[in-house]
Amino acid sequence: QVQLVESGGGLVQAGGSLRLSCAASGGTFSRYGMGWFRQAPGKEREFVAAISWNGGRTIYADSVKGRFTISRDNAKNTLYLQMNSLKPEDTAVYYCAADRVSDRTGAYEYNYWGQGTQVTVSS
Repeated sequence: QVQLVESGGGLVQAGGSLRLSCAASGGTFSRYGMGWFRQAPGKEREFVAAISWNGGRTIYADSVKGRFTISRDNAKNTLYLQMNSLKPEDTAVYYCAADRVSDRTGAYEYNYWGQGTQVTVSS
């Protein structure tokens, strides 16, 4: 069973950048497909990006395509989300998630979740 801890959130002005990290432990990280999701107040948790076990395939939500980049370092057991050109509508709690199957875009399809990190983008 894998445990996930996100970090790197914070307050940033519109147009700025942040890099989120997700440290994994307790399992073989390279066996898991990974994803990033976000949840804004009063809204459902939504898919942001996913990456296959070896980083060879990535999937993005249309709302972040071209601005966000998901990546992973299996040697460091860490998942990343580089977020550029941030907009106020990107404000949310960001969660990383893991599943034994890659390329999942539905929150219900992931078995393991971190506690989340807050990202706030001011206008």
